[in-house]
Amino acid sequence: MRWPWKQKRTPDHVVVSWSAQTFAFVRARARAGGVFEIQQLGVERQGSDSMDAFVHRLQALGLKGMVAQVMLRPEQYQVLQIDAPAVAPEELRAAARYQIREMVQAHMDDITLDVMRVGDGQQKGTGHLFVVAATNAVIREAMDLGDAMHWTVPVIDIQETAQRNLQSAWAAREGRVDRANAALVVDEHQAVLTISANEELFYTRRLELPAGFMAMPWSEGGESGPAPSAAFTPVGEYVPDYSVGGVSAGTDYSAVSTTGAGGVGNERVQRFVVEVQRSLDLWDRSWSSMPLNGLMVYAGERTAEMAEWLGRETGQAVTGLEPDAWFSGLQALPMADRALCFPLLGVLMRTESRKL
Repeated sequence: MRWPWKQKRTPDHVVVSWSAQTFAFVRARARAGGVFEIQQLGVERQGSDSMDAFVHRLQALGLKGMVAQVMLRPEQYQVLQIDAPAVAPEELRAAARYQIREMVQAHMDDITLDVMRVGDGQQKGTGHLFVVAATNAVIREAMDLGDAMHWTVPVIDIQETAQRNLQSAWAAREGRVDRANAALVVDEHQAVLTISANEELFYTRRLELPAGFMAMPWSEGGESGPAPSAAFTPVGEYVPDYSVGGVSAGTDYSAVSTTGAGGVGNERVQRFVVEVQRSLDLWDRSWSSMPLNGLMVYAGERTAEMAEWLGRETGQAVTGLEPDAWFSGLQALPMADRALCFPLLGVLMRTESRKL
């Protein structure tokens, strides 16, 4: 199955995600100036309903027979980075499939993948590819729901590129779309970091969060004690040599202080700061010709708090990603559900054709 990268323009845009028995959707209409008016949005959880009963509930929302773009959640796929093979464009997928055979978490016969170039193509040296790999079962589950809802599904997108669209829109508003900018979108379970420039994705990383992170105090106070061993993936393991321009994370942060703001130790919170900082440091070493213009964050109702906290801790210029300027109507959704719908907004903003 081919992953299409072109959005079909229609008066109403519908974007959905379907993962872990949770369905999130946004239905919006494009207005002048790149603004979208939200017509309908929400989150529906299957719970104890049978699939037939759940589909009936979704149909009652008026979503039957729509043109729907699907966004996969990060837990539904892998994003890998490899050296671009020296083959013709039409052979890239086959060559990439061979190169990632030891990196994927499933048998290659059970994988659907697509590739896209890292960056905007203006850099010298060996090029790199992002490889997006999802199991056939994940794709089939999304398409089965689409069949039950009588949808036309022209696009299957991923959160990293949707997030890129959002941060690029913010950068364009400030007249700095050509500058490298970072975005961090945080939910209950993980944070997705992306770095883009010229409306193209250059870098991405995921940080798994410890349980209860979004309810923890960040700036002051908090629990002390050892962090769970699986709470975060060390950068040295997460960013191998092929990840960013052949440069790995060489700095040893194993002895980093775990004292948070206010002088109170909170290793689980401070480790998050360390991992964000390590990713930004890696970018500075790997792309020294493209210094970061700043970091944008979204953390639901704690967006402003996180922006202030990370700005103080990292020394970066950090601002909150606030979608109200482009999307009227989002405020009607409860904050917990708004965080699930927020990444879908980036798929609405996909208007370009992408070339490999």
